[in-house]
Amino acid sequence: MEEHMNTTELGNYQPQHFLWQAEDGVATITLNRPERKNPLTFESYAELRDLFRDLVYATDIHAVVIRGAGGNFCSGGDVHEIIGPLTKMSMKELLAFTRMTGDLVKAMRACPQPVISAVEGICAGAGAIIAMSSDLRYAGPDAKVAFLFNRVGLAGCDMGACAILPRIIGQGRASELLYSGRSLKAEEGERWGFFNSVSADPYAAAMTMARAIAGGPVFANGITKTQLQQEWNMSVDQAIESEAQAQALCMQTDDFVRAYNAFVNKQTPVFEGN
Repeated sequence: MEEHMNTTELGNYQPQHFLWQAEDGVATITLNRPERKNPLTFESYAELRDLFRDLVYATDIHAVVIRGAGGNFCSGGDVHEIIGPLTKMSMKELLAFTRMTGDLVKAMRACPQPVISAVEGICAGAGAIIAMSSDLRYAGPDAKVAFLFNRVGLAGCDMGACAILPRIIGQGRASELLYSGRSLKAEEGERWGFFNSVSADPYAAAMTMARAIAGGPVFANGITKTQLQQEWNMSVDQAIESEAQAQALCMQTDDFVRAYNAFVNKQTPVFEGN
């Protein structure tokens, strides 16, 4: 991949450890190891992290959908290719690994494109974290999400789970999932607010939303994502001032003028992202 400052288009990106398809501003990442329910490896973790970092500079991608092949989302870190080796690593090596996995979440949250997960079947461990770190989540009726870290002798505080999950479903519910490691099924997940909706075809639901986002004011959508992320650490007064500055910036865009002119002429605005 090109250096960050030279990377402007990722539509033709060719990954080594997952599938990538881009059309009309919407990219789909497909975790593609269906025979093992799409587990992650050291290499796929790192490539996903690098891709999301590069999306900051991509001008042709306006929304990203993540899915798994073969009816499952992601079973987490590969037992043989990650979990086994971790039991033999030094503390320095282990910390390098946990920081790298956390960097994937940071990169997903930092890219301006809304990230949407289409979850079917098993969504466990690091797979649950990827879904959690997405901006939106659409589930199939068989989806099962498990933050199962304590079931393998680890703490529930993995890759930002103790910070992000309570903001989605509340402190008590997040605590229950992280202490028990139990599965959160689709209907319960929708009721708790983890899933935006449950349908027979979550990928279609995710793509419908992704296309709507890509056809909208993408610069402004990126500002919305930035504010949603940054305002976690602001007081209400700070957030109001930050949003005042952000909205003033959006008011300078051509899309704002296009929307006004369309309204005056009783037309539907056609946004161009600038």
